[in-house]
Amino acid sequence: MHGEAKGQSVTLRELRERTEAVVNDRVTQNAEGVDAECSWPADSLNALAETGLLGLHVPVRFGGLEQGMEGLVTITETIAKACSSTALCYAMHCVGTAVIAAKATMPQVERYLKPIAAGKHITTLALSEGGTGAHFYLPQTRLEQKDGTFCLDGTKEFVTNGGHADSYVVSTVAAEYGAEPGEFSCVLVDRDAPGVKWTGGWRGLGMRGNASQTMQLKQVNITQENLLGERGDQVWYVFEVVAPYFLTAMAATYLGIATTALDSVVDHVRLRKHTHSGESLAELSTVQHDIARLWSEVERTRLLIYDAARLGDLGRADALPSIFAAKIAAAETATLLTNEAMTLAGGIAYRDNSRLARLLRDARAAHVMSPTTGLLKQWLGRTLLDLPLF
Repeated sequence: MHGEAKGQSVTLRELRERTEAVVNDRVTQNAEGVDAECSWPADSLNALAETGLLGLHVPVRFGGLEQGMEGLVTITETIAKACSSTALCYAMHCVGTAVIAAKATMPQVERYLKPIAAGKHITTLALSEGGTGAHFYLPQTRLEQKDGTFCLDGTKEFVTNGGHADSYVVSTVAAEYGAEPGEFSCVLVDRDAPGVKWTGGWRGLGMRGNASQTMQLKQVNITQENLLGERGDQVWYVFEVVAPYFLTAMAATYLGIATTALDSVVDHVRLRKHTHSGESLAELSTVQHDIARLWSEVERTRLLIYDAARLGDLGRADALPSIFAAKIAAAETATLLTNEAMTLAGGIAYRDNSRLARLLRDARAAHVMSPTTGLLKQWLGRTLLDLPLF
């Protein structure tokens, strides 16, 4: 496992080529087993680590690649074309890394960022809670200060990489229950911290390898060094780092799913022939129209996602609406493409859990993964109308 040499930069083209090599060599061959066995994609993530891709958002001076959202979209889409679960696990690690790197202290650089860049440490987000649902920015997990240290109590749901990551970015209330929105904090909890317990192994309809588990925190003691930024910074982290990086990464994941579904059905209609006439499905005008429509949907979504990522990297004021729209479009396109592809492929697609069936199941998560499509549409509308998000 290794990171980039200090001072070395990498282009988006090089990132894509490097990722494609890993995908072709390891990720693709693991994908079917990851889905069938609901197994966390350890070998695929190890392959990404060995290729130096875990440090995507770590600054170059600390051994990382120092890439932004466009780099994240490039890699995540490439992985998702082969294995959606691996793409999700990798994306959550990257978003967690971006959160740590945003205001990292030197002890956090040494303890987390440098090992991440070296491919020796995986992190992830632990934000969602059962009581607040899609409103992941309203944590109820308590953070109390005791004699210069902090004590955590609460439960986090749907933690991707749960039990496998080496550290977790946990959102907390910085005061008692009932504190005003904005009085939050983000803290780092190590995998082996006393008081951390994992329950509820994930066997979902789709994204079956993401190890989405429940994290129980009971009197978990952490030091000042585990606090990210200042107390009350959590809202800043959510809308300046978590939302932009997470939404673009998820949009790219579902773009990868849609692209593979399109490629699969194009191959199918080209090769499928009627024995009574010798005519291929590709020669039917209705099929040609369907393929044209689906290709257009994918390409429109692709342009929106990559443009949103570029705007985000430039720090443009109009980036956030585009990022909201990118995840909305990706969710709608992925579900449309997988549904239509199943129909065009016919009964063959329903046999023995075909690849298209797996893509269909994975795509369906797009609408319910927080922030949900409904919530994002509300945020987008409020933003365009110059209304506060909340």
